[in-house]
Amino acid sequence: MLILAENGLTTLSPEIGKLDRLSTLDLGHNALTSVPDELGDLSGLTDCLYLHDNRLSRLPQTLGQLTRLRYLNIGENPVAALPEAIGEMSGLIELRAQHNRLTTLPESIGRLRDLRELWLRGNAIESLPPSAAELHELRHLDLRENSVAELPEALAGLPLLRQIDLRSNRLSRLPDWLARMPSLEKLDLRWNEIDPSHPVLTQLKRQGCVVLT
Repeated sequence: MLILAENGLTTLSPEIGKLDRLSTLDLGHNALTSVPDELGDLSGLTDCLYLHDNRLSRLPQTLGQLTRLRYLNIGENPVAALPEAIGEMSGLIELRAQHNRLTTLPESIGRLRDLRELWLRGNAIESLPPSAAELHELRHLDLRENSVAELPEALAGLPLLRQIDLRSNRLSRLPDWLARMPSLEKLDLRWNEIDPSHPVLTQLKRQGCVVLT
């Protein structure tokens, strides 16, 4: 493990890529404006990569080489887009991209077949790409404080999705398929323009789902 959090770092040497036995790298809470492409050479990185709370406006495509990494946190950065190569990070179980400047996700996100948790709070996302329908292991989806006006149909067939947080979006209607999601346990719709007596919500409550409006 290498913990470099809260050190006021503004740059990171490309030599970091030679530490190929690292399993966890924590670079959170610094002042990095970029990370070197050599970050992708950390072939031993299997547990965690923390890049949150820096000043990163872009992420290198070489992150896609970290195919064994399970946890990635890139939150609290002025990142406007995730690299298409993120879809190559096939080992990811949890992806945190909260409080960035994202307006959409790359189509490649659907290749993260083992992803269980996706945290996207505090962006400007309007919808999810159709490929999100391939995230069959997804259990938790946090879309709080975005710009979602309609529930993405890509969610309809996700068999294990248990919790969806949609607080503070732009929703005013709900699709019928929402009531047919087999594993949904909690749906948070607070601070949207949704009628609490909507038939879909009534049906979900009858099925034991906790609905917050």
